Amino acid sequence: MLTRKQHELICFINDRLEETGVSPSFEEMKDALDLKSKSGVHRLISALEERQFIRRLPNRARALEVLRMPERVANAKKANVAPPSPPATIRTLPQPANDVIEIPLHGRIAAGVPIEAFEGQSMLAVPAALLGGGEHYALEVAGDSMVDAGILDGDYALIRRTETARDGEIVVALIEEAEATLKYFRREGAMVRLDPANRAYDPQRYAPAQVRIQGKLAGLLRRYD
Repeated sequence: MLTRKQHELICFINDRLEETGVSPSFEEMKDALDLKSKSGVHRLISALEERQFIRRLPNRARALEVLRMPERVANAKKANVAPPSPPATIRTLPQPANDVIEIPLHGRIAAGVPIEAFEGQSMLAVPAALLGGGEHYALEVAGDSMVDAGILDGDYALIRRTETARDGEIVVALIEEAEATLKYFRREGAMVRLDPANRAYDPQRYAPAQVRIQGKLAGLLRRYD
């Protein structure tokens, strides 16, 4: 059972996708649902995503896909009956707006041998659709050991801050408080194994006390010159 706002939002997203083929911006969703801030939209999107009504499409700005609709709306469409009308605010569409968030850019991180991370700090503008809930930062990728995971030299890895990870997740691992690397995280007996996604590189094994998780991969940003 969805909340009223969740129901309004998924109907709004679905109607816009059917009309234009493009997801509405977070600003449009905020105004359509009469919310005070875009953080409310982020919470609603995350809730719908967790309940598998929608999903974010990676590496595309403002890209949402509706996986399923609430049952009574879906049944109404099958019966060729108009679903319940949303509130009037849903029908009042503002002018399109780009929804961009600035997150800290902490320097370069190795996708090969570990190198120093967090060399400095500037800001990177990122489409909000690439990020979920939580606090994020970006790192510029250096190296080619994650190419088979689609992570290339010069990409910007968008990282959600966390100190824990599950097997198979791509993480930023700080090794002996000195060097950081971007790798698949796995547990191997009493050891931690950091796996590359390139056969030219070997896995790296460390004692758990040598490795500290600083975040896990949330998305990628690639620039084409």
